[in-house]
Amino acid sequence: MHSLSSIVLVAGLLSGTIASSAHPDAVVPRAYPNAPDGYAPENVTCPENRPTIRSAAKLSANESSWLPLRRNNTVQAMKDFFGHVNISNFDAAGYINKVSGSATDLPNIAIAVSGGGYRAMLTGAGAVKAFDSRTSNSTSSGQLGGLLQSATYIAGLSGGSWLMASIFVNNFTTIDALQADTTGQAWQLDQSIVEGPKGMSTLSYYNTIADQVHAKSKAGYNITITDIWARMLSFQFINATDGGPSYTWSSLALDPNFVKGNTPMPLVVADLRNPGETIIGSNSTILEFSPWEFGSWDPTVYAFAPLQYLGSRFNGGVIPQGVSCVRGFDNAGFTFGTSSSLFNEFLTEYNISSLPSVAAGLLTGLAKDLGKNDEDIASYINPFYNYTANDGIFANDKNLNVVDGGLDLQNIPLYPLIQPERNVDVIFAVDASADTDNHWPNGTSLVNTYERSLNTSGIANGTSFPAVPDQNTFVNLGLNTRPTFFGCNSSNTTHPTPLVVYLPNYPYIMDSNKSTFDLQYNTSDRDNMILNSYDMVTMANSTRDKNWSTCVGCAMLSRSFERTNTTVPDVCNSCFKTYCWDGTRNSTTPVAYAPSFNSTTVNAGLLSSQPSASLVLTLSVAAIFLSL
Repeated sequence: MHSLSSIVLVAGLLSGTIASSAHPDAVVPRAYPNAPDGYAPENVTCPENRPTIRSAAKLSANESSWLPLRRNNTVQAMKDFFGHVNISNFDAAGYINKVSGSATDLPNIAIAVSGGGYRAMLTGAGAVKAFDSRTSNSTSSGQLGGLLQSATYIAGLSGGSWLMASIFVNNFTTIDALQADTTGQAWQLDQSIVEGPKGMSTLSYYNTIADQVHAKSKAGYNITITDIWARMLSFQFINATDGGPSYTWSSLALDPNFVKGNTPMPLVVADLRNPGETIIGSNSTILEFSPWEFGSWDPTVYAFAPLQYLGSRFNGGVIPQGVSCVRGFDNAGFTFGTSSSLFNEFLTEYNISSLPSVAAGLLTGLAKDLGKNDEDIASYINPFYNYTANDGIFANDKNLNVVDGGLDLQNIPLYPLIQPERNVDVIFAVDASADTDNHWPNGTSLVNTYERSLNTSGIANGTSFPAVPDQNTFVNLGLNTRPTFFGCNSSNTTHPTPLVVYLPNYPYIMDSNKSTFDLQYNTSDRDNMILNSYDMVTMANSTRDKNWSTCVGCAMLSRSFERTNTTVPDVCNSCFKTYCWDGTRNSTTPVAYAPSFNSTTVNAGLLSSQPSASLVLTLSVAAIFLSL
C-alpha cells in the first residue's frame, strides 16, 4: 500500500500546489502511481455508478467531451506551424483561423509509430523530435516543428508503444529531455535490459521483478512471460523507483495537461488471439488502449471497457452486485508490454544460465506451465464475458489472450486512426518495420491494412483505407526510400478516407536497419538513430527537396480544402504530383533491397539548422540527390 506521504504528493501534483525541484534536464513522471497495491491488482469498492461495458457504435463520452478541447488547442498550433511553413500565394494561417470555428472543416491530424523494438522506438523518437515545436530549431525554415502540437491522436505499437510510454508517462516530455536526462533511469539503453539499470545489481533487479510478478499471481491472476517482460521494460521507460509498479495507463487521463486538451491522445495497439488458435491472421481482432478504455471496434468484440477497472469480473456487460471492482490491472508497463509481447520469444530463447537463479527459475517455470504455444501472450480477465452485443466469438471465454500488435502484419497502428467516428484527415505513418531480410520496411503494413479494409466478411466494419500497391512495387518504384502520399484523390474511395503520408526508415547518416532484437544501444548509436529519423521525416531539413515542409503543410490541409471547396494552391498541386502514388505498379520480383549511402560532411549552413550542433553529422549524397 502507499504511504500517506506518497498520497499527499500525488494530491499535490494533481492540484498543482507542489512545484517540481527536478534538474532541468530530468524526466519527471506525470502519470500517477495510483494503483492500490503496486503491480498486484486489488479488489476495491465499486463506485456508486458501477462500471459497465459500452457498445463501440460511437465514441465514448470521455473522448467526445475531450475532443472539442483538443481540437480547439490545435488551432493556434497549426497557425504557428504555418508561420514558418510557407505555402506560396496562400495564407495558410489565415485559412486555419477562418475554419477554426468548425470542427468539421478544421484539419484533423494523427501520427502513427510502427513496431520494431528499439529500432522503431528510436526512429519514432526522431520523428516526434522533428514534429515537436519544443525542439531547438524545429520551427526554422524547412522544419516541421509544431506538427506534434497540431495532432489530435498519436498511436504506437510494440516499440512504438515504448515511445508513447516514454513521452506520456514521463510528463509529456521531449525527446531532447529523454536524451539529456542523467538524473533518472529512463532511456538507459546502453545498459542491457537483461542486466538491469545502472546502480542496481542484476540479482536485486530480478528479485524485484520476481516479487512484483509473484504479487500479481498471489492476488489470483494468471501471469505469463509478458508480465516479466513488462516489468523489465518499465525499468527503462518509466522514470520511477523499481520501474514504477503502481503507475497505471488510465492515470494518463488524470494528467491536467491532458484533461485540458493540451496534448494529443495516446493510443496503444495489440491483437486478440482467437480461442484455440496460435496464428494471427488478417482477420485478427485489433485492440486499443486509450487513457480511458480497453476494447475493439471490430465486430468480434465491438465494445469497450473502462480501463481503470480492467481485471474486474464483468458478466454480461456489468459487474454483478456483490462482486468487487478491481483496480491496478492496467499497469502502465503491462500495457506497453502487452503490445510488444513478441519479445517473449527473446526471453524464452535467451541463455538463462547467465541469469541469477531467481530469474532463471521464474522464466523456466512459466515456460513449462504455459507451453510453447502460449509464450507470447498476455493474459487478461475478459471484460466482454457474456457480452452478447457482438458476434460472440470472445463472449464465452473468461480470459483473453492478448498478443503483440504487429503479429497480424499491420505493424503500423493505423486501425484506430481510420475509424469513421474519429474523422481523421491525415495520418503521418512512421514505418521502422523489418519487412525485408535486412530489416528495412517495404510497405507490408500498409498492404495488410488496405486488404483488411476490403474484407467483405464484416471485419472492416465501415473503415476505409487508401489503395496501396504490393510490396514488390514499393521496392521497385522506390516508395520505401522517401515519403509517399496515399489517398490523394479521395473521390476514388467509397467512404471518407484519410490521406496517409508514409515515412519509411531510410539511411541518412547511418545504417538504421538495426535488428529488432538488438536490446542495447550506446549513447552515440541511440542519438544517431534519432538524428537519422529526424533527417528522414524532414528530408534532411528540406535539402533533399526544398519544398518538402510546404508539401507536409499541403497534406495537412488537403481534406479540409475538399470539404470547404477551397481552390488548391498551385504549389500544393505540384507537391501532390511529386509525392502522391499515381497508381503505377511494377510487381516483378526486385533485387534484394539494401539501400546505401555515401558519407560526406554536412556544410556549416546545413549544420546550423540541425537539432544538435554538437554532433558530427554526415549525410548521404545519394539521399540528397536521389531522384524523386
